[in-house]
Amino acid sequence: MQFVSFQTLDREVHAGLRIPETHEVIDLTLVDSISSVLQVIQGGERMLSKCRELLKNAATLPAVHRLQERDLLLLAPIPEPVSMRDGYAFRQHVESARRGRGLPMIPEFDHFPVFYFTNHLAVTGPGEVFVMPKALERLDFELEVAIVVGKEGRNIQAAHADQHIFGYMIMNDWSARELQTQEMKLNLGPAKGKDFATSLGPVLVTRDELNDRCVGSPFGERHDLSMKAYHNGKLVSEGNLKDMNWTFAQILERVSYGVTIRPGEVIGSGTVGTGCYMELNGTHGTNTWVKPGDTFALEVAGLGRLENTIREALS
Repeated sequence: MQFVSFQTLDREVHAGLRIPETHEVIDLTLVDSISSVLQVIQGGERMLSKCRELLKNAATLPAVHRLQERDLLLLAPIPEPVSMRDGYAFRQHVESARRGRGLPMIPEFDHFPVFYFTNHLAVTGPGEVFVMPKALERLDFELEVAIVVGKEGRNIQAAHADQHIFGYMIMNDWSARELQTQEMKLNLGPAKGKDFATSLGPVLVTRDELNDRCVGSPFGERHDLSMKAYHNGKLVSEGNLKDMNWTFAQILERVSYGVTIRPGEVIGSGTVGTGCYMELNGTHGTNTWVKPGDTFALEVAGLGRLENTIREALS
């Protein structure tokens, strides 16, 4: 199934169940008094069963309950996640980014998956992203995929961790490289270089929808999903989610060590190889960054297209 969040004319946020074949959205608020996608996730299998039944009988629903996707203002599927972490799972990205800064590869990358916390209250969906002037200095995109936790757990082993994943969505981890460079010298972070915006969406796709793209692995599921980034319509990056050197299951094992993870938490994959200008500039000797007025689109097979336009924020 595919879930979305959208806003109506009165600015009320609704949860929706997308019908891919017709590009319609079932308004779950009207049909079953479901107020948010987070409520669906926290409702577990009982809530998912109700949603499956709705989708099965979608053709019999009154037209007022089936909205045209093109008429909706889509938000991030989970506008305010319970928490948000981002991983560092692609070796190619780590090696290239460090090489571009004149640094050797670190052996610790192979010892355990690492992550950081980012601002779960600064999430955007598709559309405009407003960025303050200091964050616009060397503004960068990051092409990623994120999971949403669907089942509570603690000290989870990687062999069973995929069962705790509700679904997948596209993630653009916007990065203010000038701020990030300054603060990382203090060996604490990243912080301000990251916490101003993270774009998610446009849809949250349940794990079972990707079964046909699943690649076998002894360390958790991998998915053969092509990943692309477009800057003002020009293709600037290509990769594949299956190239993660650390799986989401392994990341979940690390995250849940001594900590209880809960439904609605978001965890990013980290940047795919070639998936940001910090890496591309270092590889090609260029100095390209994202500017106000630019449009950036991320496409991931099976997860849709997340398109954003950067605007300068004045306050």
